[in-house]
Amino acid sequence: MDAARALAVFGMLTVHLGVGSLGLAGLAGEGAAEAFHGLTRGRSSALFAFLAGLSLALMTGRTVPLRGRELRRPIARILVRALALALLGGFLDLLGAPVAVILTYYAGFFLLALPMLPLGAPALAAIAAAVALAGPQLSYLIRSAMGGDGVREDSINGVADLLLTGYYPAATFMAFVAAGMAVGRLDLHSARVRLGLAGTGAGLAALGYGGSRVLLHPLGGLDRIAADLAGGSDPAFTATMRAWVEEQLGQMHGQVPVDSPSWLLIASPHSGTTFEAVGAVGSSLLVLAACLVAADRAGALLYPLAAAGSMALTVYAGHILVMASEGMSHLDTAPFRWEAFVGTALVLCTLWRLLLGRGPLERGLGRLADAGASLVPDQDPPAARRR
Repeated sequence: MDAARALAVFGMLTVHLGVGSLGLAGLAGEGAAEAFHGLTRGRSSALFAFLAGLSLALMTGRTVPLRGRELRRPIARILVRALALALLGGFLDLLGAPVAVILTYYAGFFLLALPMLPLGAPALAAIAAAVALAGPQLSYLIRSAMGGDGVREDSINGVADLLLTGYYPAATFMAFVAAGMAVGRLDLHSARVRLGLAGTGAGLAALGYGGSRVLLHPLGGLDRIAADLAGGSDPAFTATMRAWVEEQLGQMHGQVPVDSPSWLLIASPHSGTTFEAVGAVGSSLLVLAACLVAADRAGALLYPLAAAGSMALTVYAGHILVMASEGMSHLDTAPFRWEAFVGTALVLCTLWRLLLGRGPLERGLGRLADAGASLVPDQDPPAARRR
Protein backbone atom coordinates (compact mmCIF):
# COMPACT_ATOMS: atom_id res chain seq x y z
CA MET A 1 0.00 0.00 0.00
CA ASP A 2 2.86 2.39 0.79
CA ALA A 3 4.46 1.60 -2.56
CA ALA A 4 1.18 2.36 -4.34
CA ARG A 5 0.87 5.62 -2.40
CA ALA A 6 4.39 6.61 -3.50
CA LEU A 7 3.44 5.99 -7.13
CA ALA A 8 0.40 8.23 -6.64
CA VAL A 9 2.48 11.07 -5.16
CA PHE A 10 5.23 10.79 -7.77
CA GLY A 11 2.55 10.77 -10.47
CA MET A 12 1.13 14.01 -9.11
CA LEU A 13 4.66 15.45 -9.12
CA THR A 14 4.82 14.66 -12.82
CA VAL A 15 1.75 16.80 -13.44
CA HIS A 16 2.85 19.63 -11.12
CA LEU A 17 6.35 19.85 -12.57
CA GLY A 18 5.22 19.43 -16.17
CA VAL A 19 6.41 17.54 -19.24
CA GLY A 20 9.44 19.82 -19.48
CA SER A 21 10.75 18.44 -16.18
CA LEU A 22 11.15 14.91 -17.56
CA GLY A 23 14.57 13.77 -18.65
CA LEU A 24 12.72 11.02 -20.49
CA ALA A 25 12.14 13.47 -23.34
CA GLY A 26 15.86 13.62 -24.10
CA LEU A 27 16.35 9.88 -23.68
CA ALA A 28 13.31 8.51 -25.50
CA GLY A 29 11.81 11.49 -27.28
CA GLU A 30 9.05 14.02 -26.66
CA GLY A 31 6.38 11.47 -27.49
CA ALA A 32 7.47 9.19 -24.65
CA ALA A 33 7.52 12.10 -22.18
CA GLU A 34 4.06 13.23 -23.28
CA ALA A 35 2.75 9.67 -22.97
CA PHE A 36 4.17 9.29 -19.46
CA HIS A 37 2.73 12.64 -18.42
CA GLY A 38 -0.66 11.70 -19.86
CA LEU A 39 -0.60 8.35 -18.07
CA THR A 40 -0.12 9.99 -14.68
CA ARG A 41 -2.46 12.97 -15.07
CA GLY A 42 -5.79 12.40 -13.35
CA ARG A 43 -5.05 8.77 -12.49
CA SER A 44 -2.54 9.75 -9.81
CA SER A 45 -4.96 11.92 -7.85
CA ALA A 46 -7.65 9.24 -8.26
CA LEU A 47 -5.24 6.62 -6.88
CA PHE A 48 -4.42 8.97 -3.99
CA ALA A 49 -8.13 9.23 -3.09
CA PHE A 50 -8.64 5.49 -3.60
CA LEU A 51 -5.83 4.76 -1.14
CA ALA A 52 -7.35 7.25 1.31
CA GLY A 53 -10.48 5.11 1.31
CA LEU A 54 -8.40 1.99 1.76
CA SER A 55 -6.69 3.60 4.76
CA LEU A 56 -10.06 4.46 6.30
CA ALA A 57 -11.13 0.82 6.03
CA LEU A 58 -7.89 -0.39 7.63
CA MET A 59 -8.32 2.12 10.47
CA THR A 60 -11.87 0.94 11.20
CA GLY A 61 -11.73 -2.83 11.42
CA ARG A 62 -10.27 -4.06 8.13
CA THR A 63 -12.40 -7.00 6.96
CA VAL A 64 -14.88 -6.69 9.88
CA PRO A 65 -16.03 -3.05 10.17
CA LEU A 66 -16.22 -1.56 13.63
CA ARG A 67 -19.60 -0.38 14.85
CA GLY A 68 -21.10 1.44 17.79
CA ARG A 69 -18.79 2.37 20.65
CA GLU A 70 -15.84 0.71 18.91
CA LEU A 71 -16.00 3.39 16.21
CA ARG A 72 -15.80 6.37 18.55
CA ARG A 73 -12.05 6.65 18.82
CA PRO A 74 -11.36 5.92 15.14
CA ILE A 75 -13.89 8.62 14.23
CA ALA A 76 -12.16 11.05 16.57
CA ARG A 77 -8.83 10.27 14.89
CA ILE A 78 -10.37 10.80 11.46
CA LEU A 79 -11.91 14.12 12.50
CA VAL A 80 -8.60 15.39 13.85
CA ARG A 81 -6.80 14.27 10.71
CA ALA A 82 -9.40 16.01 8.55
CA LEU A 83 -8.99 19.28 10.46
CA ALA A 84 -5.19 19.11 10.29
CA LEU A 85 -5.21 18.31 6.56
CA ALA A 86 -7.62 21.17 5.85
CA LEU A 87 -5.36 23.63 7.70
CA LEU A 88 -2.22 22.30 6.01
CA GLY A 89 -3.92 22.43 2.61
CA GLY A 90 -4.95 26.04 3.21
CA PHE A 91 -1.42 26.97 4.21
CA LEU A 92 0.10 25.32 1.13
CA ASP A 93 -2.44 27.08 -1.07
CA LEU A 94 -1.37 30.44 0.36
CA LEU A 95 2.22 29.84 -0.78
CA GLY A 96 1.15 30.55 -4.35
CA ALA A 97 2.68 27.55 -6.10
CA PRO A 98 0.81 26.79 -9.36
CA VAL A 99 -0.61 23.57 -7.89
CA ALA A 100 -4.22 22.59 -7.19
CA VAL A 101 -3.64 21.40 -3.63
CA ILE A 102 -5.68 18.28 -2.89
CA LEU A 103 -5.35 18.17 0.91
CA THR A 104 -8.37 20.32 1.77
CA TYR A 105 -10.50 18.18 -0.54
CA TYR A 106 -8.99 15.14 1.16
CA ALA A 107 -10.25 16.48 4.50
CA GLY A 108 -13.73 16.89 3.05
CA PHE A 109 -13.66 13.35 1.68
CA PHE A 110 -12.87 12.05 5.17
CA LEU A 111 -15.94 13.80 6.55
CA LEU A 112 -18.18 12.56 3.75
CA ALA A 113 -16.91 9.02 4.34
CA LEU A 114 -17.86 8.92 8.04
CA PRO A 115 -21.39 7.50 7.49
CA MET A 116 -19.88 4.71 5.40
CA LEU A 117 -17.44 3.43 8.04
CA PRO A 118 -19.73 0.68 9.46
CA LEU A 119 -20.45 -0.77 6.01
CA GLY A 120 -19.06 -3.91 4.47
CA ALA A 121 -17.48 -4.42 1.07
CA PRO A 122 -20.69 -5.07 -0.95
CA ALA A 123 -22.44 -1.93 0.30
CA LEU A 124 -19.35 0.20 -0.23
CA ALA A 125 -18.87 -1.14 -3.74
CA ALA A 126 -22.52 -0.31 -4.48
CA ILE A 127 -22.00 3.25 -3.22
CA ALA A 128 -18.88 3.63 -5.36
CA ALA A 129 -20.82 2.46 -8.41
CA ALA A 130 -23.75 4.77 -7.63
CA VAL A 131 -21.49 7.81 -7.25
CA ALA A 132 -19.60 7.00 -10.46
CA LEU A 133 -22.81 6.52 -12.43
CA ALA A 134 -24.98 9.31 -11.01
CA GLY A 135 -22.54 11.88 -9.61
CA PRO A 136 -21.23 13.33 -12.91
CA GLN A 137 -24.73 13.56 -14.40
CA LEU A 138 -26.16 15.29 -11.33
CA SER A 139 -23.15 17.60 -11.27
CA TYR A 140 -23.79 18.55 -14.90
CA LEU A 141 -27.47 19.30 -14.25
CA ILE A 142 -26.82 21.31 -11.08
CA ARG A 143 -23.97 23.30 -12.63
CA SER A 144 -26.13 23.98 -15.68
CA ALA A 145 -28.81 25.41 -13.41
CA MET A 146 -26.18 27.45 -11.51
CA GLY A 147 -25.15 29.15 -14.76
CA GLY A 148 -21.48 29.08 -15.71
CA ASP A 149 -18.53 27.23 -14.24
CA GLY A 150 -16.79 30.23 -12.70
CA VAL A 151 -13.09 30.95 -12.50
CA ARG A 152 -11.14 29.51 -9.54
CA GLU A 153 -8.34 31.64 -8.10
CA ASP A 154 -7.43 29.10 -5.40
CA SER A 155 -7.47 25.33 -5.09
CA ILE A 156 -10.80 25.43 -3.25
CA ASN A 157 -13.21 28.24 -2.44
CA GLY A 158 -15.93 26.60 -0.38
CA VAL A 159 -18.43 23.79 -0.17
CA ALA A 160 -19.57 24.16 -3.78
CA ASP A 161 -16.02 23.50 -4.98
CA LEU A 162 -15.73 20.49 -2.67
CA LEU A 163 -18.93 18.94 -3.95
CA LEU A 164 -19.25 20.05 -7.58
CA THR A 165 -17.09 22.78 -9.06
CA GLY A 166 -13.56 22.25 -7.71
CA TYR A 167 -10.50 20.54 -9.10
CA TYR A 168 -11.31 17.34 -7.19
CA PRO A 169 -15.12 17.38 -6.79
CA ALA A 170 -16.72 14.86 -4.46
CA ALA A 171 -19.30 14.11 -7.17
CA THR A 172 -16.53 12.10 -8.82
CA PHE A 173 -13.87 11.55 -6.17
CA MET A 174 -16.10 9.92 -3.57
CA ALA A 175 -16.38 7.04 -6.05
CA PHE A 176 -12.64 6.52 -5.62
CA VAL A 177 -12.83 6.82 -1.82
CA ALA A 178 -15.77 4.40 -1.54
CA ALA A 179 -14.08 1.93 -3.90
CA GLY A 180 -10.92 2.06 -1.77
CA MET A 181 -12.98 1.45 1.37
CA ALA A 182 -14.64 -1.55 -0.28
CA VAL A 183 -11.26 -3.03 -1.20
CA GLY A 184 -10.00 -2.40 2.34
CA ARG A 185 -12.80 -4.65 3.65
CA LEU A 186 -11.42 -7.58 1.63
CA ASP A 187 -8.70 -10.05 2.60
CA LEU A 188 -5.82 -8.55 0.64
CA HIS A 189 -3.56 -11.47 1.57
CA SER A 190 -5.73 -13.80 -0.51
CA ALA A 191 -4.40 -14.70 -3.95
CA ARG A 192 -7.98 -15.07 -5.16
CA VAL A 193 -8.83 -11.54 -4.00
CA ARG A 194 -5.73 -10.13 -5.69
CA LEU A 195 -6.58 -11.88 -8.93
CA GLY A 196 -10.11 -10.52 -8.67
CA LEU A 197 -8.78 -6.99 -8.15
CA ALA A 198 -6.55 -7.28 -11.22
CA GLY A 199 -9.32 -8.74 -13.40
CA THR A 200 -11.90 -6.21 -12.24
CA GLY A 201 -9.40 -3.39 -12.70
CA ALA A 202 -8.59 -4.43 -16.24
CA GLY A 203 -12.29 -4.71 -17.10
CA LEU A 204 -13.17 -1.32 -15.61
CA ALA A 205 -10.23 0.40 -17.31
CA ALA A 206 -11.26 -1.07 -20.66
CA LEU A 207 -14.91 -0.12 -20.09
CA GLY A 208 -14.15 3.44 -18.99
CA TYR A 209 -11.43 4.47 -21.40
CA GLY A 210 -12.33 2.13 -24.26
CA GLY A 211 -16.06 2.83 -24.03
CA SER A 212 -15.45 6.57 -24.15
CA ARG A 213 -13.18 6.24 -27.16
CA VAL A 214 -15.78 4.25 -29.08
CA LEU A 215 -18.54 6.74 -28.25
CA LEU A 216 -16.42 9.75 -29.17
CA HIS A 217 -14.88 8.58 -32.41
CA PRO A 218 -16.71 5.81 -34.32
CA LEU A 219 -20.09 6.80 -32.86
CA GLY A 220 -19.68 10.54 -33.35
CA GLY A 221 -19.58 11.98 -29.85
CA LEU A 222 -16.98 14.59 -30.80
CA ASP A 223 -19.09 15.64 -33.77
CA ARG A 224 -22.11 16.16 -31.49
CA ILE A 225 -20.10 18.36 -29.12
CA ALA A 226 -18.81 20.42 -32.05
CA ALA A 227 -22.32 20.74 -33.51
CA ASP A 228 -23.72 21.90 -30.15
CA LEU A 229 -20.99 24.51 -29.80
CA ALA A 230 -21.31 25.67 -33.41
CA GLY A 231 -25.05 26.16 -32.96
CA GLY A 232 -26.04 24.98 -36.40
CA SER A 233 -23.49 27.14 -38.24
CA ASP A 234 -21.95 26.21 -41.57
CA PRO A 235 -19.99 22.93 -41.85
CA ALA A 236 -16.63 24.73 -42.04
CA PHE A 237 -17.16 26.37 -38.65
CA THR A 238 -18.39 23.07 -37.19
CA ALA A 239 -15.18 21.40 -38.41
CA THR A 240 -13.15 24.17 -36.78
CA MET A 241 -15.03 23.63 -33.51
CA ARG A 242 -14.36 19.89 -33.71
CA ALA A 243 -10.62 20.53 -33.91
CA TRP A 244 -10.93 22.89 -30.93
CA VAL A 245 -12.84 20.27 -28.94
CA GLU A 246 -10.11 17.71 -29.54
CA GLU A 247 -7.55 20.19 -28.19
CA GLN A 248 -9.67 20.76 -25.08
CA LEU A 249 -9.97 17.10 -24.14
CA GLY A 250 -6.72 17.24 -22.19
CA GLN A 251 -7.47 20.59 -20.55
CA MET A 252 -10.17 19.65 -18.04
CA HIS A 253 -9.94 20.86 -14.42
CA GLY A 254 -12.37 18.81 -12.39
CA GLN A 255 -15.51 18.69 -14.51
CA VAL A 256 -16.71 19.19 -18.06
CA PRO A 257 -18.29 22.38 -19.50
CA VAL A 258 -22.08 22.61 -19.46
CA ASP A 259 -22.58 23.75 -23.06
CA SER A 260 -23.09 20.25 -24.48
CA PRO A 261 -24.30 17.06 -22.73
CA SER A 262 -22.01 15.06 -25.01
CA TRP A 263 -19.02 16.27 -22.98
CA LEU A 264 -20.12 13.60 -20.49
CA LEU A 265 -18.92 10.96 -22.96
CA ILE A 266 -15.24 11.85 -22.56
CA ALA A 267 -12.82 10.10 -20.19
CA SER A 268 -10.07 12.73 -20.18
CA PRO A 269 -8.04 13.34 -17.00
CA HIS A 270 -9.91 15.53 -14.49
CA SER A 271 -13.03 15.58 -16.65
CA GLY A 272 -15.11 14.22 -13.77
CA THR A 273 -17.27 12.02 -16.00
CA THR A 274 -18.58 8.53 -15.37
CA PHE A 275 -16.18 7.16 -17.98
CA GLU A 276 -13.19 8.77 -16.28
CA ALA A 277 -14.32 7.55 -12.84
CA VAL A 278 -14.80 3.96 -14.04
CA GLY A 279 -11.47 3.93 -15.87
CA ALA A 280 -9.56 5.51 -12.96
CA VAL A 281 -11.00 3.05 -10.43
CA GLY A 282 -9.85 0.29 -12.78
CA SER A 283 -6.31 1.67 -13.02
CA SER A 284 -6.19 2.08 -9.21
CA LEU A 285 -7.16 -1.56 -8.73
CA LEU A 286 -4.46 -2.64 -11.18
CA VAL A 287 -1.78 -0.58 -9.42
CA LEU A 288 -2.76 -1.92 -6.00
CA ALA A 289 -2.84 -5.54 -7.18
CA ALA A 290 0.58 -5.16 -8.80
CA CYS A 291 2.06 -3.56 -5.68
CA LEU A 292 0.64 -6.29 -3.41
CA VAL A 293 2.27 -9.01 -5.51
CA ALA A 294 5.54 -7.10 -5.92
CA ALA A 295 5.78 -6.45 -2.18
CA ASP A 296 5.49 -10.16 -1.43
CA ARG A 297 8.03 -11.20 -4.04
CA ALA A 298 10.53 -8.33 -3.90
CA GLY A 299 9.81 -6.48 -0.68
CA ALA A 300 13.42 -5.47 -0.06
CA LEU A 301 13.74 -3.92 -3.50
CA LEU A 302 10.56 -1.92 -2.92
CA TYR A 303 11.76 -0.58 0.44
CA PRO A 304 12.75 2.90 -0.85
CA LEU A 305 9.43 3.24 -2.68
CA ALA A 306 7.51 2.05 0.38
CA ALA A 307 9.48 4.44 2.59
CA ALA A 308 8.49 7.37 0.37
CA GLY A 309 4.87 6.19 0.36
CA SER A 310 4.82 5.94 4.16
CA MET A 311 5.74 9.65 4.16
CA ALA A 312 3.45 10.68 1.32
CA LEU A 313 2.15 13.73 3.20
CA THR A 314 5.69 14.95 3.90
CA VAL A 315 6.76 14.40 0.28
CA TYR A 316 3.63 16.09 -1.07
CA ALA A 317 3.91 19.14 1.18
CA GLY A 318 7.68 19.30 0.72
CA HIS A 319 7.55 19.45 -3.06
CA ILE A 320 5.01 22.30 -2.93
CA LEU A 321 7.25 24.21 -0.52
CA VAL A 322 10.19 23.79 -2.89
CA MET A 323 8.15 24.79 -5.94
CA ALA A 324 6.84 27.89 -4.18
CA SER A 325 10.22 28.98 -2.81
CA GLU A 326 11.97 28.50 -6.15
CA GLY A 327 9.18 29.89 -8.34
CA MET A 328 8.78 26.62 -10.25
CA SER A 329 5.93 25.93 -12.66
CA HIS A 330 4.62 23.13 -14.83
CA LEU A 331 5.44 25.39 -17.80
CA ASP A 332 9.19 25.30 -17.07
CA THR A 333 11.60 23.47 -19.33
CA ALA A 334 14.02 21.86 -16.89
CA PRO A 335 14.93 18.32 -17.97
CA PHE A 336 15.57 15.82 -15.16
CA ARG A 337 13.93 18.07 -12.54
CA TRP A 338 11.28 15.39 -11.94
CA GLU A 339 13.92 12.69 -11.65
CA ALA A 340 15.84 14.87 -9.17
CA PHE A 341 12.73 15.34 -7.03
CA VAL A 342 11.88 11.64 -7.05
CA GLY A 343 15.46 10.49 -6.45
CA THR A 344 15.90 12.91 -3.55
CA ALA A 345 12.60 11.80 -2.01
CA LEU A 346 13.55 8.12 -2.28
CA VAL A 347 16.96 8.64 -0.65
CA LEU A 348 15.83 10.98 2.13
CA CYS A 349 12.73 8.96 2.99
CA THR A 350 14.69 5.70 3.07
CA LEU A 351 17.29 7.18 5.42
CA TRP A 352 14.65 8.81 7.60
CA ARG A 353 12.64 5.61 7.93
CA LEU A 354 15.72 3.55 8.76
CA LEU A 355 17.00 6.02 11.36
CA LEU A 356 13.92 7.78 12.72
CA GLY A 357 10.82 5.79 11.73
CA ARG A 358 7.68 7.72 10.78
CA GLY A 359 7.91 10.81 8.62
CA PRO A 360 7.84 14.23 10.31
CA LEU A 361 4.36 15.30 9.20
CA GLU A 362 3.01 11.77 9.61
CA ARG A 363 4.34 11.61 13.17
CA GLY A 364 2.86 14.99 14.04
CA LEU A 365 -0.48 14.10 12.49
CA GLY A 366 -0.50 10.77 14.32
CA ARG A 367 0.15 12.43 17.67
CA LEU A 368 -2.63 14.94 17.10
CA ALA A 369 -5.02 12.15 16.14
CA ASP A 370 -4.06 10.10 19.21
CA ALA A 371 -4.58 13.13 21.42
CA GLY A 372 -8.03 13.66 19.94
CA ALA A 373 -8.92 10.00 20.39
CA SER A 374 -7.78 10.06 24.02
CA LEU A 375 -10.53 12.58 24.78
CA VAL A 376 -13.17 10.02 23.82
CA PRO A 377 -14.17 7.71 26.72
CA ASP A 378 -13.92 3.96 26.24
CA GLN A 379 -17.35 3.47 27.77
CA ASP A 380 -20.60 5.37 28.16
CA PRO A 381 -21.08 7.36 31.38
CA PRO A 382 -22.83 5.33 34.15
CA ALA A 383 -26.10 7.23 33.72
CA ALA A 384 -26.16 6.48 30.00
CA ARG A 385 -25.45 2.80 30.65
CA ARG A 386 -28.36 2.58 33.14
CA ARG A 387 -30.74 3.97 30.56
